[in-house]
Amino acid sequence: MATNGFLWGVHRTIRFPSPFDLLQQRMTDVLGDGGIFKEVLHPGEGPPVPQNATVSVHYSGYLEYADQPFETTTNLLHPRLLKTGRELTLWGLELGLLTMKRGELSRFLFQPEYAYGDLGCPPLIPAAARVLYEVQILDYLDSGQVDQFFAMSLEEQSSAPLPEVLQVTNTLRSLGNNYFSWKQHKRAKDSYKQAVMLLENREVQSKSEKEEIQTALLPLYLNLSLAELRLESWNKALKYASKALEVDSCNTKALYRSGQAYLELGDCKTALRFLKAAQAKKPYDADINNLLQKVAIQCKDSLDKEKDFCSKMFRSRRSPDKM
Repeated sequence: MATNGFLWGVHRTIRFPSPFDLLQQRMTDVLGDGGIFKEVLHPGEGPPVPQNATVSVHYSGYLEYADQPFETTTNLLHPRLLKTGRELTLWGLELGLLTMKRGELSRFLFQPEYAYGDLGCPPLIPAAARVLYEVQILDYLDSGQVDQFFAMSLEEQSSAPLPEVLQVTNTLRSLGNNYFSWKQHKRAKDSYKQAVMLLENREVQSKSEKEEIQTALLPLYLNLSLAELRLESWNKALKYASKALEVDSCNTKALYRSGQAYLELGDCKTALRFLKAAQAKKPYDADINNLLQKVAIQCKDSLDKEKDFCSKMFRSRRSPDKM
């Protein structure tokens, strides 16, 4: 019995590894201090995420022994767009992102000091909890140069070489395009407007520089017009489409968006004129032809209603007064 008791006592002191312990055994110690462990599930491409980048990311956070995540972005319609160095409150996740490449899917195991600390985050996260995150980097933009540029004084910005300014505006346009693709039209518009203001406020030094600026402004005007259409700001959409036509009077997208804006403003005749001009440039474009047909029908209906109204007015004036 004593022997059995002794063996029983030994068995009681054995600690079996937990799920996180087992997972950690096949992971890499990122910093060398045992605070962040990483396992790459699907490798990415290109250089890792730089500091002060804007990152398009999906992630899910898990507690040990939990089947469901305590937070996740995978149930959202679009991925999260985060600015490293600003919008991430979890220190371990910030450091983990900086080790990842575009398209990469990885797991991270964070010790409490790199997650929610000794106190946790009640009632969701218990005290001194290790947490597991699955993270996927969809894309990122190195927007650090944009931050540095806007940290400069107005005088420094105006005297910056044009190639540097164009690089900043290209990044802003790409950022706006990402916002737009995720249907964040207000944020897309704000990014495009920042770029437009930089270019429009710049003092032109030469004819060639003016041409470069106009070339850079054209897609920004077109994107702004489309963003304003999505925001149902018809007059603003028309404003930027008109600016695009000042740069390129035959631009099909600008003609089409002008037609869209005029249609929403109730001016069928002018919408028809712009859409016919767009059709002349691209006669087989389905979007142009479909909208043109819609406008033609609306114009006809409007004209028929106007004729009917005038006819009734004319008859009422000719009919004798009834006593």
